[in-house]
Amino acid sequence: MYRKKAGSFLLMAVLMVVTMAISGCLDSGKADISNESDVKELTIGEMWDIESIDPAEDMKVICEKALVVETLVTTNEDFSLAPGLATSWQQLDNNTWEFNLRKDVKFHDGTNMTAKDVKFSLDRAISRNVNVASMLNVKSIEVKDNYTLLIKTANFNSILPAVLHYPCTAIINRNSVDENGNLVKPIGTGPYMFESFDEQTNVLTVVKNKNWWGGKVGLDRMVIKGMPDPNTRAIAIESGEIDFTVDVPYSETDRIDALEDINVEKHVEPRVYKIDVNLAKDKLKDTRVRQAISYAIDRDSIVKNVLYNVGEPAAGPFLPNMVWANKDLEPYKQDYKKADSLLTEAGWIDTDGDGIREKDGQKLELNLMTFSTRPGLPPMAEAIAAQLSKIGIKVTPEVLEYGNILERQKEGNWDLSLAPFAIAMVPDPEFVLTNWYSTNGTDNKPGYSNPEVDKLIEEANGITNQEERYAKFNEVEKIVYEEQPMILVAYYGCAIVKKDKVKGYTFDPTAHDYRINAGMYIEK
Repeated sequence: MYRKKAGSFLLMAVLMVVTMAISGCLDSGKADISNESDVKELTIGEMWDIESIDPAEDMKVICEKALVVETLVTTNEDFSLAPGLATSWQQLDNNTWEFNLRKDVKFHDGTNMTAKDVKFSLDRAISRNVNVASMLNVKSIEVKDNYTLLIKTANFNSILPAVLHYPCTAIINRNSVDENGNLVKPIGTGPYMFESFDEQTNVLTVVKNKNWWGGKVGLDRMVIKGMPDPNTRAIAIESGEIDFTVDVPYSETDRIDALEDINVEKHVEPRVYKIDVNLAKDKLKDTRVRQAISYAIDRDSIVKNVLYNVGEPAAGPFLPNMVWANKDLEPYKQDYKKADSLLTEAGWIDTDGDGIREKDGQKLELNLMTFSTRPGLPPMAEAIAAQLSKIGIKVTPEVLEYGNILERQKEGNWDLSLAPFAIAMVPDPEFVLTNWYSTNGTDNKPGYSNPEVDKLIEEANGITNQEERYAKFNEVEKIVYEEQPMILVAYYGCAIVKKDKVKGYTFDPTAHDYRINAGMYIEK
């Protein structure tokens, strides 16, 4: 009897300890704030709906805007790589990389970050995200000791450290997931800790991590609200509902900047507005037709009058200040005479005088799909349609939900598709050139295929000397500049809109739209 009672007591004690431990874990994300009126809280109007807070799936919010999780590698302003949770890395042989981890990093539940946690996070991201799996091309990950990791790739992969800057490779504690590997809540290492996420209201709340390894954190709490409509974001910051947002309608930026307690910053970011051209359509297979379209577009006018100088005319896919960009490329200048000549050479002539060219009984009429979350897109589509009408091409803009655009592309039911695409989420030219222009590229929506381009990309990927490697990629840029399977219009401009009381913000040109920085604070 005594032994049974003792056993029961012991069981109860264990349960109490476990309960306390679990309680501590769940409470780790709650704010330690005694007086709500003293809370320094920032409310953000995020431009996308928050569909996931799983770092392996979400590349927009949980890493760069909520700052809950961090990556092994970060970048400097010139897109060169910098230490993150890893202090250093080196390539031991063609297929083996060694990463040394910081030794002073704790997760939000108070446990130390070790190589086992990093291996767990990367293995999980690889199993759940095809882009991560494809870019890392990992054969195995080995824990050498508590703070050293060996990553073996299936083939030579010179961009592996750059891929580990990709937000979906961020590190989480294994207690973040349930027994099936599904995320319960993200337990990261960042300056802010997860507190709550309401899927119905689309609101994510995070609170200060007082023990962040990186130093002082400026805010007590951040509330992030998904607001896909640019007009809604503008109304929300003017009404005081939010303190910080991005990309209100560009036509409104100067007026909003003139308001007493709001300011607007305009930055060019590593993203480019491009028109994907459906090369499966007979009327668009001829390079001369695509070149004519490019010559008909007035990029300077679009940047000035449509984007209100939030952006710059684009030449190649990369910003001119990127070290690997082909700096010999210039934006196509509007030249209606040259466009007319190219279309005539290609056999497209307006024979009936209705202003639209014909060939083999077919009118040169095209649809141009785009979406409205980013405010520059619908007016840009209208401007491009008007400019192409001057050379006898009838273009019908269609503003759709992004999901509908993907569906139409999948069905092949489209001609042109206008959208901006990030070019430095992995800070290396291979990220864009392989995915966009190689025959089997994951983002090669046009269906472009050029054996010479494939050969150059493959050769470049096997070169370790950076100058020689970039030279190969520059050749790729030159070829696709001539062939125009994707028509680049403008480098993306980002309008950061914030209350004057928001201090300490620094624009990060490597981020996906914008990155909140740990030093931001509210001036009372």
